[in-house]
Amino acid sequence: MKKHYEKELAASLERGKKTYKSLRSLQTAFTLLVLIIFVSAGLITAGMFELLYRMGFIPSAALTPVILPILTILACMLIGTLLSLLFSRAFFNPLRRLIKANEEIKRGNFRIRMDERTHIGEMTKLMQSFNSMADELEATELFRNDFINSFSHEFKTPIVSIRGFARQLQKDNERRLLTDEQRREYTDIIAYESDRLARLSSNILLLTKFENQQIVTDKTEFYLDEQLRRIVLLLEKEWSARGIELELELDEVKYSFNEEMLSQMWLNLIGNAIKFSPDGGKVRIRCKRREQYIEVDITDCGEGMDEATLHRIFDKFYQSDTSRKSDGNGLGLAIVKRIAELAGAEITVKSEIGKGSTFRVRLPVGKQM
Repeated sequence: MKKHYEKELAASLERGKKTYKSLRSLQTAFTLLVLIIFVSAGLITAGMFELLYRMGFIPSAALTPVILPILTILACMLIGTLLSLLFSRAFFNPLRRLIKANEEIKRGNFRIRMDERTHIGEMTKLMQSFNSMADELEATELFRNDFINSFSHEFKTPIVSIRGFARQLQKDNERRLLTDEQRREYTDIIAYESDRLARLSSNILLLTKFENQQIVTDKTEFYLDEQLRRIVLLLEKEWSARGIELELELDEVKYSFNEEMLSQMWLNLIGNAIKFSPDGGKVRIRCKRREQYIEVDITDCGEGMDEATLHRIFDKFYQSDTSRKSDGNGLGLAIVKRIAELAGAEITVKSEIGKGSTFRVRLPVGKQM
């Protein structure tokens, strides 16, 4: 019996909540406002007529069945209009504030926020939606400014370097003050910075292409393990020159996706693992078939990353202090993240200072054929 009463009480409370929410709706509030105006206008009109009659300002002849309704209607209309002006200002005040806030947004002030504490359900939701929109716009604006600053810095640095050393070589053509070794050094720097600009431009175009792409086309069936082996061979010059050992543990797995796009993801991840591993270190690549996904782990033995770096490694142009010791522009992992999103994959990172990093990609089995 006790449980039965508890259920009844819970059901009653739930019905009460629904009733309260329905009473807080904009339609209900407007209806109640109109009702209050009509009732107030009628009561005020009746009281005013009674007062004027008792004071002798209205003769009994004016209260005939013909004249009285006309006077009552006219008085109610006048009083109702005045009451509407008073009540509507308070009722529509949140909308006026919202219009002003939208004007601020239009002028570029994305920090403005609305007070969400209202007694009308729809208005509360409207204020919450506006604040959410303002949050997104502010975040987008901050990201845009950060992107422009980073983009400008990444392009300006090599251009200034190329311009400076090119002018030094121009002056040397006239005065012959540089040695052959200095000339080679300057031309090597110009070639290096030119390659850096070319890579940066290619990565920006590639990232823009993937970000604007919503549907993946040109899907083919291929062996994922063979694709990983080809990437390792493609990067052989980098890891063999530094004596880095590649340890492969690959299950035979067939997968269906855009092969070129997925190759770009492995190229960036394995390339980073090689780049940040010390000379003579080891990079482990593992591909395992699970029940619900295919799991690929890429582990290096580099310096590792702290928590602050881990939270931002997939941001465009972000480079930690450690990463700036090596060649890079902070776009590789942003490309990796976008490809993973298009593949419906989950990518996670585990890292510890002094113990290296592991990037884990889980490709859904649903993509498999």
